[in-house]
Amino acid sequence: MNKTLAQVFAHKTASRTISKAAVIGSGVMGSGIAAHLANAGIPCLLLDMVPKSLSPEDEKAGLSLTDPKFRNKLATKAIAALPKSSSAPLYVADFVNRITPGNTEDHFHLLKDVDWIIEVVTEKLDIKKSILKQIEGVVKEGTIVSTNTSGISVNAMVEDCSESFRRNFIGTHFFNPPRHMKLLEVIPGFDTDPEISEFMVNFCSKRLGKGVVLAKDTPNFISNRIGTYGLLVTLHEMKENNYTVEEVDAATGPVLGRPKSATFRTLDLVGIDTFVHVAQNVYDSVPDGLEKDIFSVPDVLNELVSKGWIGEKGGQGFYKKVKGDQGSKILSLDLSTMDYNPSAKVRSASLEAAKAVKGSRKKIKAFLGTKDRYSELAWNVLKQVLIYSADKLSEIADSIEDIDNAMKWGFNWEMGPFETWDLIGLPESVQRMEAEGLVVPAWVKDWIAAGNKSFYQQKEGAVLHFFKGAYKEVETQPELISLQSLKAQNKIIRQNSGANLIDLSDDVACLEFTSPNNAIGADILVMIQQSAEEVRANYRGLVIANEGRNFCVGANLMLMLMEAQSGDWDEVDDIIRLFQGSMMKLKGLEKPVVAAPHRMTLGGGVEACLPADRIIFSAESYFGLVETGVGLIPAGGGCKELALMTSDRLSPDADLQPELNRIFEMIAMAKTSTSGHEALRMYGRSQDSVVMNQDFRIYEAKQAVLEMERAGYQPKVSGKARVAGRDGRAVLQMGALGLKNSGYISDHDYLIAKKLANILTGGDVAPGTVVSEQYLLDLEREAFLSLLGEVKTQQRMQHMLSKGKPLRN
Repeated sequence: MNKTLAQVFAHKTASRTISKAAVIGSGVMGSGIAAHLANAGIPCLLLDMVPKSLSPEDEKAGLSLTDPKFRNKLATKAIAALPKSSSAPLYVADFVNRITPGNTEDHFHLLKDVDWIIEVVTEKLDIKKSILKQIEGVVKEGTIVSTNTSGISVNAMVEDCSESFRRNFIGTHFFNPPRHMKLLEVIPGFDTDPEISEFMVNFCSKRLGKGVVLAKDTPNFISNRIGTYGLLVTLHEMKENNYTVEEVDAATGPVLGRPKSATFRTLDLVGIDTFVHVAQNVYDSVPDGLEKDIFSVPDVLNELVSKGWIGEKGGQGFYKKVKGDQGSKILSLDLSTMDYNPSAKVRSASLEAAKAVKGSRKKIKAFLGTKDRYSELAWNVLKQVLIYSADKLSEIADSIEDIDNAMKWGFNWEMGPFETWDLIGLPESVQRMEAEGLVVPAWVKDWIAAGNKSFYQQKEGAVLHFFKGAYKEVETQPELISLQSLKAQNKIIRQNSGANLIDLSDDVACLEFTSPNNAIGADILVMIQQSAEEVRANYRGLVIANEGRNFCVGANLMLMLMEAQSGDWDEVDDIIRLFQGSMMKLKGLEKPVVAAPHRMTLGGGVEACLPADRIIFSAESYFGLVETGVGLIPAGGGCKELALMTSDRLSPDADLQPELNRIFEMIAMAKTSTSGHEALRMYGRSQDSVVMNQDFRIYEAKQAVLEMERAGYQPKVSGKARVAGRDGRAVLQMGALGLKNSGYISDHDYLIAKKLANILTGGDVAPGTVVSEQYLLDLEREAFLSLLGEVKTQQRMQHMLSKGKPLRN
């Protein structure tokens, strides 16, 4: 298949859809994939084999070999475990009801009624071939059948199947856990219909929210091929130069643009036995030579597997957690003695240089640019990974972009191999590699000889990358709007130290937060007010979104604490008024406003979304008013908005108390959604929605703005809220008092709860009183200022800033 991924997205396959799916195999991966299909709203049949015999529990329950409860046991048990799983495979627990259990003997005929069948049985070729042959016997013409395999040949699996079956067969390699890992490798077979490949890339990206790369049918495909190579090279360097487990992890983690789990914590998480299997798969599949030697499994890994020291699932691996009198502590394995010792902190000039700068690009350059034992280890590993990635281009993938994305999405690298090569200097690093005796692929040297200094480049706002010997524009899906690219095209309308206003085209603007952690301070609030005026005068509407790691972690806590400790209460009062005024400007804007939050959206970040006409949540949105965790209450309009929503949602004569009880508990307990779908339920706004692919949220928000504008947008009028008054307040405070008297909350928690109850119920007024938004905002501000003056609140704020977790005092 000689198309780029962008060309695949450009092809329309509107006539095909997937309304129902089936997964064969209910193990960890099979049940996880079924859960994610359920997350996407796709009903799913989950089948597994019939157990061979009754267990003592089955006999005690009076089951027989013919009982459906016994025959469906494996799938039923897997489904029941999903809502309780620590990996949280479901966006919302009751999505589990979209999965139906069955078995491969009694229910195989049901496969004729589904649009997509995913085989997820044991990673053995003969077993996969057998089950696929059985599927061929019942499946209707045109049904897509895919295999989830980490590296077995897609073509070999169906070599005994008919050509018509092979046309609709494809590899779909999900990474574990399927909900949380972005990467999905799509692997067409020799006979796969190109239309099927195109449809699956499009469907898995949009409907399942995956980052999709097209891989070739080679051992371990893209991500595991390169990632496994890198880990084995690291082990070799460790042995050659006597590095410890801690030293390797210190030099191959964030300082190199990799996750905190680095090398050995990653192996423990993945499972050392799993890694050995993946490495062995390449070893068995490649011809004799240097590559085969590299993929020869080190003796130490085989020894760990034989001991059962296979990582977290075995209780120990390269690290071991033990409990003692002083709490838990982490031990690390000494590979020379195979004994566990207390982990030692690693320090060096290169590591400190990396820590002194922010951003992965700067960290990598600072780390590698400071010569010492640890940067030398990182360089010796990195140079081999870069050369291997270049050497495998065209064998495992058609484009460097697919390789870079596979490593970023599959191994959580900040930058892919070719992006990293550009960062460290392509011509200079190649010269150094050759001086150190390495053989650089000829195409890389030819590329440099032709006058090129990088694999990627910016040109007139477009990103170009190496593709088959020339620069080619990186084409993207129309649904992918990049703020970074727009800024490179000089599309910034306004900016200050904390935010930008960016032209999204079609007369829609985007407000982007850019402060550290996107925390809301005076600079962002000023930009919100300026943006409202700009959009009012010149644009059709406003999107609020950014491309930070998280949407917004809240207000600037350090600023508030410093003002409180210095006793500058007039300044604090001004900041809160500015915050509230800015949110009211957003809410009162005569043009549509759509917020598109993603990942952590906390405190002030929530309050920046609630004034919007619509919120389009990323599926992975962790959304919550968490101010009570630092001894405060929401004061940027969060309490006010929820009181208004409660009043608006209920009829004039309905009892407010049940909904107030729910909202009070939600804020008082600092509850945060575990997904965008749960956020919809918690905040209950019917106009809001969820987008599965986080990368598409800005596009979807822009489309929502245009849709509202075309429909004749009507500005919101100032709201009024019917409140529960002093009677409702008494109910909420009585509940909090009961928790205090039972020892569940502290005296300070009770103080916070009383002030929160006062706001949500409208204070000391008669039940049913109708109050204005400004009245509720004044209650918020008074409560916030009062709590900020409390010593225990300041202690909580200080603890959160220094420790990153709440203090219970």
